[in-house]
Amino acid sequence: MNIGQASKSTGVSERMIRHYERVGLMRPPDRRDNGYRDYSPQSVERLRFIANARHLGFSLEEIATLLGLWDDRERTSSEVKTVALAHAEDLGRKAAALEAMRRSLLELAEGCSGDSRPDCPILTGLAERRSC
Repeated sequence: MNIGQASKSTGVSERMIRHYERVGLMRPPDRRDNGYRDYSPQSVERLRFIANARHLGFSLEEIATLLGLWDDRERTSSEVKTVALAHAEDLGRKAAALEAMRRSLLELAEGCSGDSRPDCPILTGLAERRSC
């Protein structure tokens, strides 16, 4: 299948498919006589794997690790689980940080009357030095 068909089949844009090839997540596909890329069913499956991993927030480095484990039939499931749990922990830290930012922003907004006056406690609060 050509790159357009692979893109439609996986939901991965043609641009991202080319990017994944450049960074080594995808092996270079075979080329047809006309020079067009020719994606095998295995390549499309790999693209789906990458797309699903990206949807779960895995970094390209983490996806490379997961793909390496996927390709390694000698790997243990505990190796895969370790990567997944480390990522889940990282997501938890990010979620906590986002929630702290949300609370801070709501506190700033709570102090703002939102009327026609130019005074704005939100802007004043953003200008203050805060310890992180």
